[in-house]
Amino acid sequence: MNTKEQLKAVHDFIDHNYRHFNSAVVKDASLAYANHMKKNGKMMITLAGAMSTAELGISLADMIRNDKVQIICSTGANLEEDVFNLIAHDHYERVPGYRYLSAKDEESLLEKKLNRVTDTCIPEEEAMRKTERKLIDLWKKADREGKRFFPYEFIYQLLENEIPVSDYQIDPKDSWVLAAKEKNIPIIVPGWEDSTTGNVLVAAAIRKEVSSTNVVKSGLEAMIFLIDWYKKNSKDASIGFFQIGGGIAGDFPICTVPLINQDLREDYPLWGYFCQISDSTTSYGSYSGAVPNEKITWGKIHKETPSFVIESDATIVAPLMFAYILAED
Repeated sequence: MNTKEQLKAVHDFIDHNYRHFNSAVVKDASLAYANHMKKNGKMMITLAGAMSTAELGISLADMIRNDKVQIICSTGANLEEDVFNLIAHDHYERVPGYRYLSAKDEESLLEKKLNRVTDTCIPEEEAMRKTERKLIDLWKKADREGKRFFPYEFIYQLLENEIPVSDYQIDPKDSWVLAAKEKNIPIIVPGWEDSTTGNVLVAAAIRKEVSSTNVVKSGLEAMIFLIDWYKKNSKDASIGFFQIGGGIAGDFPICTVPLINQDLREDYPLWGYFCQISDSTTSYGSYSGAVPNEKITWGKIHKETPSFVIESDATIVAPLMFAYILAED
């Protein structure tokens, strides 16, 4: 956890040095985020890429605990990988020279059951299989009782009942999923089948350990949940959208507003703030790299919505922004 003095130091450094180009957008977007919250706004954060394995939780958990985030949309990988890091951090291996690995080097990592994510290897047995065994028990229980839950609800059950604090291998204050659980924040997970634990459920259903994959609620059901959440929360607050990376974690939830207004034919406000941190450049047909103005044509944001795109590495930029925003209190 960062101290107030540390947060202020980052805030003052950005104020003094970040004056032009991408750095100026970092400052402008951070200030607009802080002002959005000061006006009693609410914020969705979306997580794509390997943010949990990059340990973004160190700074994101602070944002959650300080009520700067009200809902999260995450890839299945980011949801599970924060838990993997929580219980298996001591077994991770870093590969600083990952750019120079040969195919033979990569095969050696496979043989050691070390799954590489850029410069970091996730240990299969200590992280994935340990989590898998506990989740299968929860799925079986839900199946027997005729109950169904969203992926994040099973993860919350896992943290509540199956993983003792003694198993934690990092400071629990650095886990964004634990922080979200403490605040009872919903974590929308579209396309959850594109994750290790999603694959595990498919295998469990094929082996008949559970009756079907239906024990976990689907992405379409997650959209229904998100629509209800947005309609309820936008009645008395502007909802902002802070997107880290691209992909389904961002594309899925931002469609909530046009779905309500255009498909349901109801009248609700557009997203009241938008910022994306991404290294995806604007190119032919790239939605992840599209400038915010394109979203105006889809009825997602308004022409007057404060909108920002920061073309940079989110693992560098997001913690700086979070520090700036927290220091604005």
